[in-house]
Amino acid sequence: MNIHIRPWPSRRTAAEQIDELRELSDDDYGVCLYPKAKALKRMKLPKKFEDAPFARAMARGRSTLELAFFSSDVLEGYRNDARYRFGMSDFGINFGLSDEAYDDKDQPKKDRVGLLHLGFAYDLRQYDPEVPESPIVRRVAAFYGDLDDLTPEHQQRWASFQVDDEDITPHPVWYGWQMGHWPDSLGPFARLAQELEAISDLFENVWGARLFRSHELPEDFGWILRANKREWDHFIHSFDKLLSDNIERAALDNAKVPKVNERGDRLGTLSRLELLITMNHVKANSAKWALKPLREVRAARQKPAHALRTNVTDRNFIGKQRDLLHDVDEVLINIRQWLSSHPRNRGWKSGELRAA
Repeated sequence: MNIHIRPWPSRRTAAEQIDELRELSDDDYGVCLYPKAKALKRMKLPKKFEDAPFARAMARGRSTLELAFFSSDVLEGYRNDARYRFGMSDFGINFGLSDEAYDDKDQPKKDRVGLLHLGFAYDLRQYDPEVPESPIVRRVAAFYGDLDDLTPEHQQRWASFQVDDEDITPHPVWYGWQMGHWPDSLGPFARLAQELEAISDLFENVWGARLFRSHELPEDFGWILRANKREWDHFIHSFDKLLSDNIERAALDNAKVPKVNERGDRLGTLSRLELLITMNHVKANSAKWALKPLREVRAARQKPAHALRTNVTDRNFIGKQRDLLHDVDEVLINIRQWLSSHPRNRGWKSGELRAA
């Protein structure tokens, strides 16, 4: 460890630290002593810290890898601002000014910011796994050392979203990753992308065309940032575009799937996919069960498309999103396993990781 960077408050007692100082020899590299927050409390700080709350907190004794927590809607401004590249994974977030905006001399210097090591965190004080309606509160975690790099204007913005850190837990996979422990599992969004790709690979082996046009997830497709209907509708709209809208009709044509039913009604992509499954040794009720979550996404998308809706807050949206992703991923895994049983896919192997 670089002793010139204080990652977090010492976890050793004063006596232990004094003993280590006494054990130093002339051959040792050296030692750094850091004043604690109590000692810095009455120190007069330079004026530059007045409008920079996180730089001021560092000057008052906060450590580089101490965490600050924020309501997740702190990210909305960056996600919705076209000047910023915004990326979201299962466990963390990053954003930064795009190259075009950075090179634009008319862009204010105050907005030349970015954060690469943001993670999700959770307040589970009101959550009970035995009670489906109990709320999960999602937060954003950031290191003080990174927040210190923001411009004063953006530090003030983040400070306005900061929440008390009592009983808030950073996502263990994200936090382990920051500490150098690489994850050996996938979250639901990474799993979704992987399953879409694997299904298309297997489908192409059998019928010569890829079932899904794309397996790439949009940059802003991820956990909802605010538990309200507008965020939920945006998520559902993007989700359906990745599922039923993403199915290649020509691929179903290659598989000789009829385009109309016995009554002559035109079939949608999900109905044709269900028919394909039943045409290949799967019982009708099993095929219907397999596609139920995908149809739920399609039905949820159609509701906001045909009605004026009031934007309401509901913390249960966070749990609903988690459960829906789980159900869809489970369906895609079953479809992938079904396709892998085809003789033309004998010996096919996926480099998949286990789900988180």
